[in-house]
Amino acid sequence: MGSDHHHRGHTHGLVDRSIVRSRAGVRAVGVSLGILGGAAAVQAAIFVSSGSVALLADLIHNIGDALTAVPLGIAFFLRSVRGEKLAGLAVVLAIFVSACVALYETIVRILDPKELTHLWVLAAAGVIGFVANEIAAQVRLRAGRRLVSPALIADGNHARVDGFVSLGVVLSAGLVGLGAELADPIVGLAITLVILKITWDSWRTVTWSEPEHVH
Repeated sequence: MGSDHHHRGHTHGLVDRSIVRSRAGVRAVGVSLGILGGAAAVQAAIFVSSGSVALLADLIHNIGDALTAVPLGIAFFLRSVRGEKLAGLAVVLAIFVSACVALYETIVRILDPKELTHLWVLAAAGVIGFVANEIAAQVRLRAGRRLVSPALIADGNHARVDGFVSLGVVLSAGLVGLGAELADPIVGLAITLVILKITWDSWRTVTWSEPEHVH
């Protein structure tokens, strides 16, 4: 991050730098939104058939991650530094809320275990989540570093870890297949703890950094 703040080149030409930044930011946010939205839709369909609380936790997080792109995209479209900062805080709030929902559902499943079905499909949902999040993370992180946007970088880091969290769904399917029924809510709990860690990391990124001021 530090090097980003010390090496800010200047664009020369007829196009206003703020307009270039705005378009690039909106494009990055839009692409990642489409990728994560598509993955969430597939995961939702699989959750209905499998009933996995680990997948539900991952799904909730992926939906929250996708929706946070909306205020961030609006901030870039309006070329608002303050709006971009507020969008970053919205990202953090969405991550925290998703953690609370996932924690509640996990506790309910621990107290009332249910048999999982369609384990191979469940594992596929985890792989889909991983691939989608990694692609979205690459898009957001590259654009965030290029545009010196802490909010976009926070969103990218969130998506990257989300990808590894999705692999927890694959682990859950494997363990349940081996007979460990409680593996699903336990993995759900682990996912929740990871989400809380990302909440803290994203909060530090957004509140301790300043986005580039465009003129």
